[in-house]
Amino acid sequence: MEKEKKKKEEKEEKEVQIERVYVEVPKKENKAGKFFKFLIFLIIIGLIGYALIKYDMINLPSSKKKSAELNYTETTTKVKEGIYLTDVSEIVDNVMPSIVAITSKTLISSGQYGPSIFGGSQEYTAEGAGSGIIISKTDSDILILTNYHVIEGAEELSVTFYDEQSYDAKVVGVSEKKDIAVIKVALNDIKPSTIESIAIATIGDSNKLKVGNGIIAIGNALGYGQSVTTGVVSALNREVTMDNTKTKMIQIDAAINGGNSGGALLNAQGEVVGINSVKYSAAATSTSASIEGMGFAIPISDVKDLINQLMNGEDDLSGGSIGVEGFMTTDFENTSNLPKGFYIQKITKGSGADKAELEIGNIITEIDGKKVEEFSVISEYLDGKNKGEEIELTIAYPSGREYKEKTVKVKLS
Repeated sequence: MEKEKKKKEEKEEKEVQIERVYVEVPKKENKAGKFFKFLIFLIIIGLIGYALIKYDMINLPSSKKKSAELNYTETTTKVKEGIYLTDVSEIVDNVMPSIVAITSKTLISSGQYGPSIFGGSQEYTAEGAGSGIIISKTDSDILILTNYHVIEGAEELSVTFYDEQSYDAKVVGVSEKKDIAVIKVALNDIKPSTIESIAIATIGDSNKLKVGNGIIAIGNALGYGQSVTTGVVSALNREVTMDNTKTKMIQIDAAINGGNSGGALLNAQGEVVGINSVKYSAAATSTSASIEGMGFAIPISDVKDLINQLMNGEDDLSGGSIGVEGFMTTDFENTSNLPKGFYIQKITKGSGADKAELEIGNIITEIDGKKVEEFSVISEYLDGKNKGEEIELTIAYPSGREYKEKTVKVKLS
């Protein structure tokens, strides 16, 4: 009996142990499951947060946002060289010593704009301002390029260099047709300190310019001293008509004011690619007072060979000049009582017209037998002539209350 009882107790004890094991095992499995579920939940939240940050679907802290914008701005301001110019100070520092101010003194007659109401005319000296570009230094001279109209008819010329020292200058060679001239200042007249302060300009290739290229204009604006304007090339080979003659120019949006004539038009490398001209800028804008932001320059590559010629003292002989300025009497209503022809307003001193003793108020009615009914008759005829050739003009001149005619022979200048 005792054996059976003992076996029964051992059996019951085993069942209790099994039951305990059975109860404890599910508790361990439940904790593990919760842990794994929590871990998976954290991983999912992390992935979602990463995706939101990566694709900018939530706001970044303000400091990081600001930094990103600054980086973007810095990137966009780094533009291709030669396309857009902002800070040009380094270029200007290098080129400014090669730019000069030119002052001219010209003898003007008070009757150059027509017959005086007092029955005569008086002469006075007028002072003009322009600019120039130092293009060469020889053993004896500093050679300077400028516009012809800057030095036209000048009795005296002076040049002010970068150190603000001024010296007398003389004409070397001119081309009235292309409106360029070369003048010189003797080295013996220049202080050593001035020579040390100047630089020789680098000549570029205007044929490589493209519309939209950044440019710099330097000149003696309004006679106040050297100044700088910047802009872009607005157009190339722009035809500008001056005195019924068409000239191809570089059109720019940089301001070209009085005194800028003869100054340098620079590309982004600081090379001279044009000669600024107020004369052509004024001609282009005279038809409309509302036109602004337009300037013109003579393309340097178009006159490069001619400049070399002028530097050696050889004037441009292509196309002759009478040496007068004025207007067609048919262009104005209040001149209908005058003979049809070209009314002389101004005579260049030393020109063929001056030597032939033409007078202000004379009217050119014929040129070598051809009636002057339009200015193009004169300009086209002179294009086929050279300096030194002689032509015959028919001149109408006032005599009492009527005009009489005479023929005059003029040697072209």
